[in-house]
Amino acid sequence: MTEYFKIGKIVAVHGLKGELVLKHTLGKKSSLKGLQALFVEDRKDSFLPWFIQETKIKNEEETILKLDTINTREDAKKLTQKEIWLPEPDFKKFTSKSSPGSLLGYNIINDGESLGPVLEVIEHAHQLLCRVEIKTKEVLVPINESTLQKINHNKKEVIVSLPEGLLDIYLG
Repeated sequence: MTEYFKIGKIVAVHGLKGELVLKHTLGKKSSLKGLQALFVEDRKDSFLPWFIQETKIKNEEETILKLDTINTREDAKKLTQKEIWLPEPDFKKFTSKSSPGSLLGYNIINDGESLGPVLEVIEHAHQLLCRVEIKTKEVLVPINESTLQKINHNKKEVIVSLPEGLLDIYLG
């Protein structure tokens, strides 16, 4: 099964011809040149492709998209606030190595014990939260200067030392 990673969301309509503004977390300016389709999660783990006609860079975090079959402002409005996902190979191609999103799929290691792969990265002002699943329960692991020990890009590991009792809050 193809794994999909969230890169951002459609935040606005641009102009009158159905263009959209994608606010992304790729960590660099990107026109998404060469990308043929992006995906919207229709329902849990079910992704619908939207084919790209044209793209252009708006700024560091935003790209303007023109999608096939979206030709009016009204059609475009239906996609605003939708989260956008890419399949893993495309995600890796377009994400900056220094982007927090590049940690998706990395394994979280807490004091020598593997907690599992990062399923989502949530950015906050002073820290990142990495969502992992432990024993079918969602756990948010804070990544900040007091918890982060090291990121090993070769082994795809995020080494942390979490405060005692934090995991107990989630796991009971």
